[in-house]
Amino acid sequence: MNLSNIHKFEQAVVSLLNNEGWQLEWCGGGYEHFDAIGVTPKNKEVIIEIKLRKKYYKKKMIEKYKYDKLLDEDADALYFVADPKGHYIFWLNDLVKQETVELYCPDTTLWTKKRNNKECYLLDERDAHKIHINNATT
Repeated sequence: MNLSNIHKFEQAVVSLLNNEGWQLEWCGGGYEHFDAIGVTPKNKEVIIEIKLRKKYYKKKMIEKYKYDKLLDEDADALYFVADPKGHYIFWLNDLVKQETVELYCPDTTLWTKKRNNKECYLLDERDAHKIHINNATT
């Protein structure tokens, strides 16, 4: 998957949430630490980081650096993850502080062959608000 397709996916997520009463603007093409900004149907200011994962994992990984940057913003920080089994939204401000783990990860989102160690959090999908679960794969 290339960057253009990732941006299309992020924009599709924003459109779907907007169809549910959110008022979001996609901003993932720049150098922000998030992909969308706006308000929820209950008029809560939010920023959203959007990730598409090709494989299903019960724990959803987010880099500590990204997590910390999201929480530094003046809005509630959300983490939207899509994987083969479903779509999940984590309200990061509401989560109990996690312990970090060091993982050997690709250096960028674009699944390069270059890898390095990164401090990460592994979020339990039970702590997410599930938007959609693909029961055909469970």
